[in-house]
Amino acid sequence: MSATDEGEPHKYIIAFAVTLASLLQVIDASIVNVALPDMMGNLGASLDEIAWVSTGYILASVIVIPLTGWLGSFFGRKRYFVGSVLLFTAASFMCGASHSLGALIFWRIVQGIGGGALMTTSQVVLLEAFPRKEAGTAMALFGLGVMVGPTLGPTLGGWITDNYNWPWIFYINVPLGIIAALMIAEYVHDSPHHRRAPSVDYTGIALLIMSVAAMQYLLEHGQREDWFDSRIMVGLGIVSVVAGTALVWRELTIEHPVIDFRVLRHRQMWVGTILGIVMGMGLFASVFTLPVFLQGNLRMTAQQTGMVLLPGAAATALSMVVSGRLNARYDPRALVAAGALMFVGAMWQLSLITGDSGSPDFFWPLIIRGFGLGLMFVPLTTITLADLSHIELPQATGLFNFFRQLGGSLGIAGIATVVSHNTVLYKATLTEHVTRFDPASLARISMFERAFQGRGADFVTAHQRALAIVDRQIAGQASVIAYSRTYILAALLVFSIIPLLALVRVTRSTVKHEMILE
Repeated sequence: MSATDEGEPHKYIIAFAVTLASLLQVIDASIVNVALPDMMGNLGASLDEIAWVSTGYILASVIVIPLTGWLGSFFGRKRYFVGSVLLFTAASFMCGASHSLGALIFWRIVQGIGGGALMTTSQVVLLEAFPRKEAGTAMALFGLGVMVGPTLGPTLGGWITDNYNWPWIFYINVPLGIIAALMIAEYVHDSPHHRRAPSVDYTGIALLIMSVAAMQYLLEHGQREDWFDSRIMVGLGIVSVVAGTALVWRELTIEHPVIDFRVLRHRQMWVGTILGIVMGMGLFASVFTLPVFLQGNLRMTAQQTGMVLLPGAAATALSMVVSGRLNARYDPRALVAAGALMFVGAMWQLSLITGDSGSPDFFWPLIIRGFGLGLMFVPLTTITLADLSHIELPQATGLFNFFRQLGGSLGIAGIATVVSHNTVLYKATLTEHVTRFDPASLARISMFERAFQGRGADFVTAHQRALAIVDRQIAGQASVIAYSRTYILAALLVFSIIPLLALVRVTRSTVKHEMILE
């Protein structure tokens, strides 16, 4: 497969097949979360135990992502791609058929091993299927799965769980996975630049597993364990740093590495990777917090939450198409900056949300955020991969996606900690103003007391219930303020992308004629 002036004759069929594959992987990372309570009841698991259904999948897929370039060259990209889709599909069926927690966690890990290859390999296939002048279109199609998937996951998961049962969130993957595998087997071919590694760097693979597994578990569970107040978290941090350092040193000094860090020597690649990490932190921070706020503070169901988020996903999809067209005509740095400013504006609007807000209050902020994400994603990806050869492209896409995922994990972990800390802080501050000397507080407590006494409660009981209600209201208001500050923080993270764009060297002629696969 080569990026000729016309591209592959079946490029749009290829695009549909690989986008479907990547969409399955991205959706499955989030679709499970809304069904966890049902799984707990059905399998008799605690919250800590059932969390491994998500954690196991994420750990496995994150470890595989940076290895996809090497695995594709070792087994052959077409064989590896089809095999990964089939492994993901078979594991999905086994997840749905699991009758014990242990079996479900095992098959989720297997599913993650298969799913880790889908997104990165899809990106490489698309870049080689489309001609260089349509690189923006290729990345727009790829972005439909990557950016829209996290929003569709909770919506689809909530609907399936409410109307059927949790195993169907896995069974739905089976026919779609089979379709994707058949289409990939028929239309996707190995790259003519394919070079099989003559040896296997088992030490590098072991160091990768140790460093990534320790780091990802630390980010997933650090807040619950009070971060470095826990000896386990300290140990994981040390393992991650030591193994990660050893991994980088080894891969830079051996002839046939499993992860080629040398691709980061390209200016566009390392700058784009930094931008991707920052964007991932801001994006995932906002994506993570909003559903939690809608369900926790506004008492929406999973399905209602999905419907609130859906217009934003549609806006992202439309923006992907538009940015794919604009990317070939305008400086991609300007598009990224415009998208970042739209994202910042949307976050500022969300920061004004209160505990009394309803679904209509989220419509335009999420529409604006969706358009901003689309404008950022496509040009940022083409900027990052601009200076790479055909041979370097598979390794580079794996690294780029890995670091973007790492940024997302850092964003989620950091924001979750900030929200928890600020909620406690703001509750303490608000409580200071609720005293026996404050007329407004006394009037509110008295109102609740009279209401409970009117329902037959004695004075002591009515007073206790009134204080409990006021305490919940204070906690709710503190939580709203904490989330508001979180949206501002996400806005600042994404805004920091704009000055970093000064490090990118892109001209309009480069965008038009020399952008991809020189």
